[in-house]
Amino acid sequence: MEKLFDLDGQVAIVTGASSGLGAHFAETLAKAGAKVAIGARRVDRLAALAEQIADSDGRALPIELDVTDAGSVAEAIRIAEEELGPISVLVNNAGIPSAGRAIEMPEDEWDRVLDTNLKGAWLMAREVGRHMVEHETAGRIVNISSIIGVGTAAKRVLAYSVSKAGLVSLTKTMALELAGNGICVNAIAPGYIETELNSDFLQSPAGQRIATRVPIGRFGETGDLDGVLLLLAGPAARYITGSVFTVDGGLSLSTL
Repeated sequence: MEKLFDLDGQVAIVTGASSGLGAHFAETLAKAGAKVAIGARRVDRLAALAEQIADSDGRALPIELDVTDAGSVAEAIRIAEEELGPISVLVNNAGIPSAGRAIEMPEDEWDRVLDTNLKGAWLMAREVGRHMVEHETAGRIVNISSIIGVGTAAKRVLAYSVSKAGLVSLTKTMALELAGNGICVNAIAPGYIETELNSDFLQSPAGQRIATRVPIGRFGETGDLDGVLLLLAGPAARYITGSVFTVDGGLSLSTL
């Protein structure tokens, strides 16, 4: 029987892998058998993650990467493929938040968020997609969006929500363009997933008020994303493309 969630022999690259969801995604892919290139600007954090993955008998290659810079993107992919082999899985995770009212947002804040969250994802997908086509790889591109990008609105996060909505459109368009090459492009739209970056807020009184709106009754844990990530990154996704998978405990359904 085919092992639908086995990534043995696959080569993955995860952006924004120095902390939070990116670090967890890298560990999850490595445990499933993939060799993983981990990219971010904080190389010291990447080295520690690579050692942690190696301690679990995985293989991870830390690479300095600025997703907003096309030259850095191209160089990171060159290094990854030279060391690990042709990339077959891209997880576009790099992203930064935004805060403040729309009418008060400085232009440079808009540019900073859109450049990282949307342009950076496009630069990565463009370069990895080119390589997949060149190597005739039936690859997987998984973009990390948000429930705020798929119909749920929130105040004071305009640039972030626009970038995540744009990522959904990028997913669907690239899925159409690359389907003929056997490349599947999908997105995950998480709700509130607790990580080291947001734990203080989610455990605060304001965060706990949000938790009461989640039908399942709690915020998500990083492991709650493992199933959908392995689905979209592996053989099981061979007939899934252009889809967005919401993982939010039912929050986007709530009318409370």
